[in-house]
Amino acid sequence: MKALVVDDSRAMRMILKRALTQVGFEVVEAGDGKQALELLASTGPCDLALVDWNMPVMTGYELIVEVRGRRELDAMPIMMVTTETETAQVSRALDAGANEYMMKPFSEEALREKLLLMGLGVGEA
Repeated sequence: MKALVVDDSRAMRMILKRALTQVGFEVVEAGDGKQALELLASTGPCDLALVDWNMPVMTGYELIVEVRGRRELDAMPIMMVTTETETAQVSRALDAGANEYMMKPFSEEALREKLLLMGLGVGEA
C-alpha cells in the first residue's frame, strides 16, 4: 500500500513516514498541496493521504477540495493531521471530504487506530 504524506514540516513528514512504514506502507512525501497534486498527477491516487492543514502555497483544506473535485482522485482516503482543534475546523475538513481527522501531537497507536477506523487493516511490519 502507498501513502502520501503532505506537510510543510520535514520533521512531521519523517515522524509520519516512520509510523506508516512500520505498519506496511510505502510513503511518498510533499511539502504543500500544490506539490501533492503534481505528485498525484504523475503517480495516480495513493491508498491513503495524510494532510496537514496549514501549509504555504496550497493548504490542506484547499488540497482536499481539489482532490474531491477530480474523478480520478475522489476515492482516495484522506486523513487531516493538524494542530487545528476547533470543532468548526474539524467539521469544515470533514465536510470538504476528509475521511478522518487527527490532531497533533498524536501517538503511533492513535494513528493505527485511525487507520483501522478508515478500513485500512494495518499491522506491525
